[in-house]
Amino acid sequence: MDINSFGDFMRLVIEVWQNGYAGVDFGRYINAIGIFIGFLLIRRVFTRVVLSRIEAFAHRTSNDIDRKVLEALRGPLTFIPIVMGFFFATQYLDVKGALAPIFEKATRSMIVFTFFWGLFRLLDQFSYLVFGATKLNKRLHSALLSWISNILKVLVAAIGAAAILELWGINVGTLIAGLGLFGVAVALGAQDLFKNLIAGILILAESRFKNGDWIKVSGVTEGTVENIGFRSTRIRRFDKAPVVVPNTALSDNPVINFSEMTHRRIYWILGVEYGTSVDQLKEIRDGIEKLVSDTNVFVSADEASTFVRINSFGASSIDIMLYCFTQTTNWGEWLKIKEQLAFDIKEVVENAGTGFAFPSTSLYVEKLPEGLGKPEDTPSQLIPVLAEEKA
Repeated sequence: MDINSFGDFMRLVIEVWQNGYAGVDFGRYINAIGIFIGFLLIRRVFTRVVLSRIEAFAHRTSNDIDRKVLEALRGPLTFIPIVMGFFFATQYLDVKGALAPIFEKATRSMIVFTFFWGLFRLLDQFSYLVFGATKLNKRLHSALLSWISNILKVLVAAIGAAAILELWGINVGTLIAGLGLFGVAVALGAQDLFKNLIAGILILAESRFKNGDWIKVSGVTEGTVENIGFRSTRIRRFDKAPVVVPNTALSDNPVINFSEMTHRRIYWILGVEYGTSVDQLKEIRDGIEKLVSDTNVFVSADEASTFVRINSFGASSIDIMLYCFTQTTNWGEWLKIKEQLAFDIKEVVENAGTGFAFPSTSLYVEKLPEGLGKPEDTPSQLIPVLAEEKA
C-alpha cells in the first residue's frame, strides 16, 4: 500500500461523511443527537428542580386542586422536553426529500399525544376536580362517577388516536364505518350485556348500595359488596367465598341493605306458664320495660317503637311480646346486647316466682276399650296396660 492509495481512502471517507444520508452529512446527525441529549438533560433538571419545587409549594397550600392537577400532569409535563428535543434536532438536520414530511408528522403526532395524554390523566382525578367542591358528590354514587370517568377516558383515547391517524393520512371515517358494522353484529349477540350495563347504571343512579355495604338479595345471595362493575357486581359472602351476580338480578329483585340501618331490632315472643298470676305478669312486664328503658344501649320509645305487652294466650303458654331497637347496628355488638338481655329477662321471670313454658300436649281418653282397665284406674296404672296390649 502506497501513500496515494491511503489518500484515496481518506478522500472516500470524507466524501461519505459529507454526503451522509438523505443529503445531510453525518456530522449534522451527531450534532442533532447532541441537541436531543441536551434536552433530555434539561428534562432531568426540570423534573428534579422546577417541578419538584412547584409540587412542594402545592402541598403547602390549603387547596388540594392544584396538587391533584400537578399529580395528574406530571407525566405529560416531563414529556414536553422530549418533544422539544426531537423538534429542534430535526429542524437542525434540515432534511430534504421524503424524510422531511415524516419528521414533521412525527413531531405533530408527539404534540397531539402529549395533549391527549394530559387530558386522559386529568380524568383520573375527575370525581375530585369536578365534584370535590360541590354537593354533587353527595348526590351521585362514587362508582357512578368512576364509570363516567372511564367512559370519558375511552372517548379521549379514541379521539386522540383518530387525530394521530389523520395526521398520517389514514381515513378514520372508513375505519369507523367498518367498526360500526362490526359493532351492530356484536350488539345483536350481546343483548344481555347491555341489559346488565343499563341495570348497573340504574343501581348506581338510585344509590341502592355501594362498595362495603352488607346486602341481602332473596334467593340470590347475602354478603358484602366488593365491586360494582359494568356487567356484574362482586359480593363477598360471610364464608369469604366471592359471588359474581349479574346486575339485572340486583335491579329486578328486592335488595335489603343492612348497612343503611339506623338501629337494629329485637323482636321476641316470651312464653310463661299458664299458672302465672296477673300480678306476676305485670311484674314481669314492668321488669322487662325497666330493662329496656333504663339502659342506654336501647333506643328510647320517643325515637323508635318500643313495646312490652301481654300478647296472646298460646297453646301452652301466655305470650309476652318484646319489641325494641338497639343503638348499635354492628352485628357482634348486637348479639352481646341480646345475650345480656336474655340473662336479665330470665332473672326477672324467676324473681317473679314463675317460669318459662315449653310446648306440651294433654291427651284425654273418654272411653277405653274393654280389657284395658277400669274407669277408676289412674293414668299411672293405665300406661303399663296400654304398653302390654301394644306388645
